[in-house]
Parts: sequence; C-alpha cells; structure tokens
Amino acid sequence: MANIKSAIKRVKITAKQTLNNRAAKSEMKTTIRRFDEALQAGDAAATEKAYLTAVSTVDHAAAKRMIHKNAAARKKAQLAKKRAAAQ
Repeated sequence: MANIKSAIKRVKITAKQTLNNRAAKSEMKTTIRRFDEALQAGDAAATEKAYLTAVSTVDHAAAKRMIHKNAAARKKAQLAKKRAAAQ
C-alpha cells in the first residue's frame, strides 16, 4: 500500500473507476446477449429494439474508453451482420 497521501487517493479513485468500468462492460455484454436471445426467438420488433440498445451501449463504452474504438466497430459490425442474416 502506498504511503504518500496523493497515491492513497489515486488507489481509491482507481478502485472506484474499475468498479464502474466493470459494471458498464457487464451491461454492454448483457445487451448483446439480449439481442442474441431476441434473434433466436424470431421476434422482429424485439430484435430491432435490442439491436439499437446494444449498438448504443457499445458506442457509449467506446466513447468512455472502456473498450477500444476498433473493438466497438467490430462488435457493431458483428451485430449488424447477424441482424441482416436474420432478415
């Protein structure tokens, strides 16, 4: 553990940010999973809604630098490809 006051503060801040990032990444993965489930169910309206939600959360994660922008683009392309194949 750090002895310097500013280093102790940084440890606390980093731990808090790690929890927030982990929660946001988990939410992103959940929205992608819900899109896949809606796709499997075959409900077109639910699939479209889930797709828009998933793309939005992926964009948000990229904007907040939780994932790399190229990783976000790749995930969105994979989602779009699955959506197009289902239609």
